[in-house]
Amino acid sequence: MPGENLTRDEARERARLLSVDAYDVALDLRSAVGADPGPGPRTFRSTTTVRFRCAEPGAASFADLVAPEVVAVRLNGRELDPAAVFDGSRIALEELAGENELVVDARCAYSRTGEGLHRFVDPEDGEVYLYTQYEPADARRVFANFEQPDLKAPFTFSVTAPESWIVLSNGTAAGVEPSGDGDGAATTRFTPTLPISTYITAVVAGPYHYESDRYRRTQPDGSVLEVPLGALCRKGLAKHFDADDIFTITKQGLDFFHDHFDYPYPFGKYDQAFVPEYNIGAMENPGCVTFREEFVFRGKVTQASYEHRATVILHEMAHMWFGDLVTMEWWDDLWLKESFADFMGAFALVGSTRFTDGWITFANRRKSWAYRADQLPSTHPVTADIQDLEDAKLNFDGITYAKGASVLKQLVAYAGQDAFLEGARRYFKRHAYGNTRLTDLLSVLTETSGRDMAAWSRAWLETAGVNVLTPQAVYDAEGHITELAVRQEAGSDSHPSLRPHRVAVGLYRKDAAGERPGALVRYARAEVDVDGPRTVVTELTGAERPDLILVNDEDLTYAKVRFDEASLETLREHLGDLSDPLARALCWSALWNLTRDGLMPARDYLALVERFAGAESDIGVLQMVQAWALSAFHHYSAPERRAEAGSGIAESALRELRLAAPGSGHQLAWARFFAQVASADGSLRMLRGLLDGTARIDGLEVDQELRWTFLAALAALGEADEKAIAAELSRDDTASGKRHQVRSLAARPSAEVKAEAWATVVDTDRLSNALVEATIAGFDQPDQRELLAPYAPRYFEVIERIWQERSIEIAMAIVRGLFPATQGDATTLAAADAWLTGHPEAPSALRRLVLEARDDLARTLRGQECDARAAG
Repeated sequence: MPGENLTRDEARERARLLSVDAYDVALDLRSAVGADPGPGPRTFRSTTTVRFRCAEPGAASFADLVAPEVVAVRLNGRELDPAAVFDGSRIALEELAGENELVVDARCAYSRTGEGLHRFVDPEDGEVYLYTQYEPADARRVFANFEQPDLKAPFTFSVTAPESWIVLSNGTAAGVEPSGDGDGAATTRFTPTLPISTYITAVVAGPYHYESDRYRRTQPDGSVLEVPLGALCRKGLAKHFDADDIFTITKQGLDFFHDHFDYPYPFGKYDQAFVPEYNIGAMENPGCVTFREEFVFRGKVTQASYEHRATVILHEMAHMWFGDLVTMEWWDDLWLKESFADFMGAFALVGSTRFTDGWITFANRRKSWAYRADQLPSTHPVTADIQDLEDAKLNFDGITYAKGASVLKQLVAYAGQDAFLEGARRYFKRHAYGNTRLTDLLSVLTETSGRDMAAWSRAWLETAGVNVLTPQAVYDAEGHITELAVRQEAGSDSHPSLRPHRVAVGLYRKDAAGERPGALVRYARAEVDVDGPRTVVTELTGAERPDLILVNDEDLTYAKVRFDEASLETLREHLGDLSDPLARALCWSALWNLTRDGLMPARDYLALVERFAGAESDIGVLQMVQAWALSAFHHYSAPERRAEAGSGIAESALRELRLAAPGSGHQLAWARFFAQVASADGSLRMLRGLLDGTARIDGLEVDQELRWTFLAALAALGEADEKAIAAELSRDDTASGKRHQVRSLAARPSAEVKAEAWATVVDTDRLSNALVEATIAGFDQPDQRELLAPYAPRYFEVIERIWQERSIEIAMAIVRGLFPATQGDATTLAAADAWLTGHPEAPSALRRLVLEARDDLARTLRGQECDARAAG
């Protein structure tokens, strides 16, 4: 039998044979507490009863289970020998009847990688916290099942755990009974779920801090929908937990989706658990949504962080309908849930919460993720070809999420919002508790919009690559437009498709009067359907010459935007004078794309940041611009002028930190950015002074999180030793503090430190997922190129072994995180090429990760060449 992977063909054959009626899963988690059991993994008892039918009696199939030990297997009352039928990931099922009952008694392993049932011990108080995370296929690490999204069934869970614990699952608790063993444990039995897929079942258990509320809504028929709400986090985070704001966003979201979906929330209660060492942002388990606990803010954060949390809450809530109620048949159509949730999260954010500028963040942050992913050699259509689970794991990417959401935003402009939402309503009612493909969605959208959705799908969902839109203007002697056209180009030769785009074209000029004399304001606008290589915007013929032409004004479509020379020169001198924040965000994004594409020298982009970032009013845009500036400095600056570039950006950051309004989010953003770029003696003195209290900037509160930010920067520069880091941990001996300590220790510029960090991650598996992530983050410092150079060849020697030995989540973290991108040289590029050429049979998912990193490195070299040419 094959290993832990599952192919699409295998899943289709199993779905053809089997239909599942119900699961009953009993988990005994008493073993989570107590002394270490010794050699081997810590395990728990998992007993599963699954009732299912077979369309061809006498046929054979298999169930999925990844467990150290199977104690017993019983099929239709017949005892099977576990040694004969279980191979470590599958249970062979022979001679199936028309109706079947399978009982599996297993010892499953607690996870330290965030896959399956994760066990976390809080260093602050020794308490144990458990939670599950399964997508795409890790429920089989917790109970035996048929692990594919189209074999839905009701689930009934019962969980035995210490009676003092909070124990949650998808359903509501039907009853709690003492275990009867006199050990202080109790068994919680939950009500059966509605039919759902295995990957969205969930269990959360531990001494969590729990807060509650209720959502009430009067339905059109006069009945009242009541949804119990819960929010929970570790006890150590309770003093920071702003559950009231979480409940506010939750209620606003439920109102919004009920208003627009016309389908009542179907899963009873709505718990939201903020859990430790979580690999992803959040997971849409119906009735029991899980989030990374970093969304519980331990210190001061900007409004952009609160907006991001709200967006994630709404993204996961949208999944209750897109993904949980109606689920894709196989991972090919992952976008059917993720693209919609990403779009609806932003749509609901703007339409129902205080974050009314959410589309600016979407344009600036989410789309930049999509544009990067769509230019990688691994880019794929929104509807992807997912042959197996390893493919699926890697497709939770910027295409599936952000490009898909961008395409849906374009679809709303193309088909109309009312038609789009009516299509969603019909989709839910027609396919509730079922599974769908692309064609199911297209059919309802065709009904409601009257548009040719098949043609739209071929252009937008079934082709890869990002188009480039550039304005071309011709003027008469008096300075009026005689013709304005939009030129459309394919993003690359390998993806030559041109697409239909609904775009707005805005004309901007400096305003001599008005509230802000000299501001760049829009004085003319036209919407046009761009189709083909060149489209004339007839509506703007005769308009006065603009200072700036902005194609894709208002961000209606998904495309990279270029500028004509006059517009680019205007932005060099007046970017900060653009009065509209969305237009300004779009220009920042377009300028960054020019830099990434090697068309604008990094020095020019950094000059724009130094000149205009301080005046950026939108905090989310500012933080994105700062992140891009770091990339421009570390990766795209010519090596011979990197020191000069670093000095300039550090001086600019300190200046803006001092000028920012005291106590503002902008001041906090500049403080963090300053810590990331400080290097010269004056900068280091300020950084040390802010940390030890001998320096002060009015309004800047140096809380514990900011202290760690400053200390990590000093450690990377050799200005904070192990003793200083230990002293900081004694101030903050928490789970968060431990992660910061590990990162800071690994960041120190010492050959011995780097050797220890490398060995800890590569040669052992003793670290949890969160500490692997922290160690890698500290190890890879852009200003330590010479120190890290010996690890570049070693990386290519070990990655196949890592892929074979580690779980896919940890292997992905290591392969991505330790790729020697920091070297930024042709030697490393050649080494990557040699590995790819010499390992054609390596797992496709591993090759994809290396190929993506190799492409980023090649882009780095092109950017450096562009910057070097600019020096003359």
